[in-house]
Amino acid sequence: MPSSKSAKNRVSPVATTASDDNQTAAHQLRCVDIRMTVASCDVPEMRGACRAMVGPGARPAIRRPPESQASLVTALHGGKFRSLPLSGLCPLVGVERDLSAIAFALSAGRSRVMVRFPTEMVPTIQAFAGLFSPSVFQHAQVLLMGTILAPGQRMVTSALRVLGLDQESSFQNYHRVLNRAKWSGLAAAGILLRLLVRAFAPLGPLIVGIDETLERRRGKRITAKGTYYDPVRSSKNIIVKSTGLRWISMMLLAPIPWADCVWALPFLTALMPSKQHCQDKGRRYKTVSEWAQQMISQLRRWMPKRDIVVVADGNYSVLKLLSHCISLPNPVTMVTRLRLNAALYDPPAPRKPGQLGRQPIKGDRLPTMKAVIEAEDTRWTRIVLPKWYSQQERPIEIVSATALWYHTGVKPVPIRWVVVRDPLEKFPTQALLCTDPLVDPVQILSWFMLRWQVETTFQETRTHLGVETQRQWSDLAIHRTTPA
Repeated sequence: MPSSKSAKNRVSPVATTASDDNQTAAHQLRCVDIRMTVASCDVPEMRGACRAMVGPGARPAIRRPPESQASLVTALHGGKFRSLPLSGLCPLVGVERDLSAIAFALSAGRSRVMVRFPTEMVPTIQAFAGLFSPSVFQHAQVLLMGTILAPGQRMVTSALRVLGLDQESSFQNYHRVLNRAKWSGLAAAGILLRLLVRAFAPLGPLIVGIDETLERRRGKRITAKGTYYDPVRSSKNIIVKSTGLRWISMMLLAPIPWADCVWALPFLTALMPSKQHCQDKGRRYKTVSEWAQQMISQLRRWMPKRDIVVVADGNYSVLKLLSHCISLPNPVTMVTRLRLNAALYDPPAPRKPGQLGRQPIKGDRLPTMKAVIEAEDTRWTRIVLPKWYSQQERPIEIVSATALWYHTGVKPVPIRWVVVRDPLEKFPTQALLCTDPLVDPVQILSWFMLRWQVETTFQETRTHLGVETQRQWSDLAIHRTTPA
């Protein structure tokens, strides 16, 4: 604790010009009892300060701070001391500051803030405690709470400001949670997936959506950025390209009881560096399908015994990716679009006794999807889907069969294809595929319709969670901020 003389010298210039608000705050601090016990204090310096305040041999229970202490706290805090908790900002949030801790911490040039989450959230938050050191975990909780409460931009400074920490002297520690501290984002994704599965998908197959999105960012120090096609700003006649970071995200498609619909809950997001960045760093550039293959393998390692169905758009209709999914020890079912000119074949004929040569891998060539659509003898079946995107019911016409999709150099993939035609002619005829030929065509359609929730999540993260408003430029902070 500073001596009374030094405290007087530090406080007197500020105290003589203090406003009425500062005097009121100092008066409130003087009227509040300090409850500090030496045994429960976990900071050695604070234990020493506590003993100095209560005296040797005295009971360190309840004491009132001297007037010089109150003036010192008010002066060091720049006249912005708040004696009320931040629980009024949100009914689900309680942030408490022990006045004795503030009195010592501000005099020592630092502050200590304890974030207390609602009881219902504590088990979820504590599940990630093992990834961080105790000090980093405290700072991470402050950032989490501030990000939830902050309106508009989601920067570190915004998170601190909404919690009243805009004058925090050790603010750099909160930045270091993202750009320096040692913790694994991949391990955090695995913990998050298990929590989501336990809460929303304890039974049945896991339906997972995967897609990529563009985070518009500029700056010379953002080295992983590239120029990509921007589907949001483009139209049917105008193609727009934007500079930014390209992310691939995997989301759990699970029904939410209180929402009466399916939400896409992201749990694993990876940055796909541009081709120029990979060349500059001497790394091999990986395509979208290669990133998806790596993420699906990781998903299978996390969930080795659950049935998994991955739903994706046409960018993931790649034979190598589909072949990888069905070759896993516990195969992963893939549902995606099918090109109308894909080369489909019959299964190979059974081998005859005494037949020479190797076993054929495919049979006769089948008509393409385009030929099936244009053929007059195609037998269409009309069905009514109970939930067609934003509509309650929608009649559609389908035709389905099984085949082998084959291309030179890749193992043939058995699929069930489904061609969907709109009798109202409001959307073009399209083809879908499923790597499990035994799945019912209506079930394939139901799974594929859930993919749109992924796009909804991308839009809502920009609108409500401040994606694209971050200002980190270091590689490690960029890799951690957007996925979190």
